[in-house]
Parts: sequence; structure tokens; C-alpha cells
Amino acid sequence: MTELTPLPSLAGGLLIGLSASMLLLTHGRVAGITSIYEGAITAPARDGGFRVAFLAGLVSAGFIMWLIRPEAFPAGPVTPLWLTAIAGFVVGFGTRLGSGCTSGHGVCGISRSSTRSLVATMIFIATGAITVFLVRTLVGSGA
Repeated sequence: MTELTPLPSLAGGLLIGLSASMLLLTHGRVAGITSIYEGAITAPARDGGFRVAFLAGLVSAGFIMWLIRPEAFPAGPVTPLWLTAIAGFVVGFGTRLGSGCTSGHGVCGISRSSTRSLVATMIFIATGAITVFLVRTLVGSGA
């Protein structure tokens, strides 16, 4: 999808911001997905129930959206599986290197005036733009 969609994009951004704000207000927790996922695996006895419920909500929301608007989801992979696997490893490495993921830094960190999150988010965006350019130019994918 490459066309400009300002209203759906605005609605999605508002929902993400509202969700992150509600989690912070009701539970005092930052909605950093990687940290929530990692904690569900490494420390399930401490607060794993919250983490598993949060992750189940993310998956359930995607499933419900698929039921409502299946045309919004591609029928199959839009990039080769090998490229998707490499991208997953690079994202995991970047998450460790940046001490957090895009949701933690970009949505939650910047809203809390974190300089580290602002710098991390600028690096995420620049790296993403360069990666899309390289993939489209060198690999020829429509990603």
C-alpha cells in the first residue's frame, strides 16, 4: 500500500496513543511491546499474567480486524521468506542495540520527553528509509 491515507492513519495513531496512555494511567506501565514480550518469557511468575493478556489482546485485535476486513491483509507473503527472516533478525538486533523497540521509544518514550527515545526513533526512521530504498533498488521488491 503506497497511497496516502490520512484519515485512517490519523485514526490508527489516535488508537495507539490512547491505548498506550490507558496502559500507563491504569497500570503504570509503558507499552513497549518487546519488553512486555520478553518479560512474559523470562519472568512469567512475577507479572506474566498481565504480559500474556496484553500479548493475547494484540493478537486478538489483529484476528478480529482480519474477520472484519480480510481484504486489508495480503493473501501471502509480499516479500521472499528469506528476506523476511533476515529482516526479523535485524529488527531483533536493533531492538537490543537500541534498548527498546519502536513502540517503546517512538510512542511511549517521546511522549515522556525522553531524549534517548527521540534519538532512537530518529535512527529507526532513518534506517527504515535507507532499508526501503536499498530493498527496492537492489532486491527489486515492492516492499
